[in-house]
Amino acid sequence: MLSFIFSLILGAIAGFAASYLMGEKSGMLKNILLGVGGGFVGRFVFGLFGFATTNMIASLIVAVVGACICIFVGRKLFK
Repeated sequence: MLSFIFSLILGAIAGFAASYLMGEKSGMLKNILLGVGGGFVGRFVFGLFGFATTNMIASLIVAVVGACICIFVGRKLFK
């Protein structure tokens, strides 16, 4: 249960950072969803290049990059 709460907190931070970097204005729920989804996308993309995360800072960076990718793709699909 604690790891689930930790994942939500890390996702919220990653989603907020990605929204800020990409100039996206969004609410807390969208930030959490972007961060958690971005974690999966980032882990997949970085895995294709042979990178793996081993600590919290690396996971946060990967989640932010993944969330930025999600925002970019979302903008292209829905505009």
